[in-house]
Amino acid sequence: MVTNYVLIDFENVQPSNLEVLKQHPFEVMIFVGANQTKIPFDLASAMQALGKSGQYIKIAGAGKNALDFHIAYYVGELVSKHPNAYFHIISRDTGFDTLIKHLKARGIKIQRERDLAEIPVVRMSTATSTEEMVSAIVKNLAGRGQSRPRKVKTLSNTINSLFTEKLSERQLGAIVKDLEQREYILVNNGNVSYQLPG
Repeated sequence: MVTNYVLIDFENVQPSNLEVLKQHPFEVMIFVGANQTKIPFDLASAMQALGKSGQYIKIAGAGKNALDFHIAYYVGELVSKHPNAYFHIISRDTGFDTLIKHLKARGIKIQRERDLAEIPVVRMSTATSTEEMVSAIVKNLAGRGQSRPRKVKTLSNTINSLFTEKLSERQLGAIVKDLEQREYILVNNGNVSYQLPG
């Protein structure tokens, strides 16, 4: 299974739901500003439960966007080592969006979410309705940029990878048909084209 790297801008987002990542293969990095001296107990406890999959990165200097530049550097370093991984920047800072657009154009699977619960694989595991499930799949596909699956079989495998419990061929076929009926995808002779939002 492809690893998901989660890079959290702790100056901007202080997640209270880190435990939602435990059941998935995530590597979590929390970037802490030079002037931030306290970590909430619940966050520290959840990070400890992640073991080697969780680490803090305290930046050395202060200044405008100093932490953002550190995150950008680490994304670049991780992409060079793990080009097929999926990267999630957790921040409300829209300044990351230009970098993300550039990386997506180069085939890197990366997106920014404002909260851990927005990560598609997490949304899939907590989805309680078909609408929530479809929304999570569409967000994941939109986040893949040019590296979206081009064949129905590959699309089915991609959808299946979003679930903690594997789906049957029948279930996957129904999801693909649903995406087609909602006009998010167009299937022609086993080939898939997309009409996704944003």
